[in-house]
Amino acid sequence: MNHLLKIENLNKIFNQGKNSEVVAVRDINLEINNAEIVMIMGPSGSGKTTLLTMIGTLLKPSTGKITMNGKEIQKLSSNKAAKFRRENFGFIFQSFNLLQNLSALENVLIADFNKQNSEERAKELLVKLGLEKRLHAVPNDLSGGERQRVAIARALINNPKLILADEPTANLDSVKGQEVMKLLCSISCEEERTIIIVSHDERIKDIAHRVIYIEDGKLIREEKGQHNTVCTMKKHRENIK
Repeated sequence: MNHLLKIENLNKIFNQGKNSEVVAVRDINLEINNAEIVMIMGPSGSGKTTLLTMIGTLLKPSTGKITMNGKEIQKLSSNKAAKFRRENFGFIFQSFNLLQNLSALENVLIADFNKQNSEERAKELLVKLGLEKRLHAVPNDLSGGERQRVAIARALINNPKLILADEPTANLDSVKGQEVMKLLCSISCEEERTIIIVSHDERIKDIAHRVIYIEDGKLIREEKGQHNTVCTMKKHRENIK
């Protein structure tokens, strides 16, 4: 596979007053392939969320490069970075971030920034995620697992090249967390989306093609995931080998 994202010598240093620095990310080098699911794991404070935030152009690195489809995205101005995010990324957060007064369907449609996708696309995503009977329910009437599935549909509405998920199962029990991740795996494989998941939840790492471990801001090791044994998308498994 050709890589979608390339990270080179990436560092992030936070200044905390005179002569005080915190190095959150240290000299990370990483390539992410097209149609690949990569999980980044590590303890709290290891730098994994800082890394994800830089990939998503929400935070600029101190030094280093992030190249996506040939574009050095760390060089983008604030306005151009915002446009790039809308066109290329889908975000999934641990706290769902749904608007309480809107229905599930409306929460997905409101993320259609370019207004190029129809209501049918939003309904199709929600149905794929098992929410065909919950289209018009507001978040307070949905379970945690259902709310996270709405958030996944919202992340997919603009047909993003890359989905960035930050602790997506943190507010779910183990059963609901696994169900949601398997649904995300299936729909992303079917549509050939690249996903980066940041988590310390060992229970969900089987959906990944690769698992990257970070500690003290450094990439310390990488291992092959079990995606090809758990994914039901046979065609995708054959293509990914």
